[in-house]
Amino acid sequence: MPELPEVEVVRAGLAAAVSGATILGVEVFEPRSLKRHDPVAGAFETLLTGRVMQTPARRGKFLWIPLEGTPRRAIVAHLGMSGQILLREPGVQEAGLLRIRLHIETAPTLDGDHRELWVHFVDQRIFGSMAVDALVPTPDGAPAGLGTDEPLIPTQVAHIARDPLDPAFGDAAFAAALAKRGSGIKRVLLDQTVVSGIGNIYADESLWAARIHYEQPANSLSRAKVRTLLAEVRHVLEKALAEGGTSFDAQYVNVNGNSGYFAHSLNAYGRQGEPCPRCGTPIVREKFMNRSSHFCPHCQRLRLPRA
Repeated sequence: MPELPEVEVVRAGLAAAVSGATILGVEVFEPRSLKRHDPVAGAFETLLTGRVMQTPARRGKFLWIPLEGTPRRAIVAHLGMSGQILLREPGVQEAGLLRIRLHIETAPTLDGDHRELWVHFVDQRIFGSMAVDALVPTPDGAPAGLGTDEPLIPTQVAHIARDPLDPAFGDAAFAAALAKRGSGIKRVLLDQTVVSGIGNIYADESLWAARIHYEQPANSLSRAKVRTLLAEVRHVLEKALAEGGTSFDAQYVNVNGNSGYFAHSLNAYGRQGEPCPRCGTPIVREKFMNRSSHFCPHCQRLRLPRA
């Protein structure tokens, strides 16, 4: 599933093209891709046609494009397992996987020029979605996420915690949340109501970097260890973002269809049986929830508190 770096790459790639662009028309080829859209508010196509888009924003793995005008609404996109948002020249087809198409006219340049583009929502497994959603005030009054200065967030995203790259992320609140949880630290990192944007790949990589076992009880971590973990989470996310995200196959691409290359920088995830880059001990893979955890049994020892 695309995690924070992959979604941020998409957001940044969309920004130049869609900011200030007008939606000329909308085509929905797969109604299941609108599963999170509330038809009571109006038809998806009707709510978008003629509206002007603002700069895309992101919190965690959720992406939204605010719309000008009132009532305040936004296009909310969730990529699910295999969703892609692609910028295409008119006429480009997507080999049967196209679910939604937006016909847009870009904002005029200083010379008054503009162009038409297609924004394609492509999704092989149809776990992703698009919706038009109302924008509501953020509880803390801070900008809702990366890419926006407005303290307005879609209702579908309001329950998601801020992510570690958000300037308004609260380090102290994160540490306090960990101190109240006796479950394994990886479970807490994957809890999007505690911290957003971290999925299986980046949780494994951050825990490896911080030398913490994935089942280490969150409330057993010292304040210093929590600071170390948070610093490593940010470092891993920023490095992955700089390298365009992690692409294991053609499903994870940016808006131009190009793959990221952070997979070449992974130290633990997907490296089972290979020597740990730090100590040489073979990386181990263990079942974890409905996925797997990858760790070094020497560098990341489980240290249970004494009874």
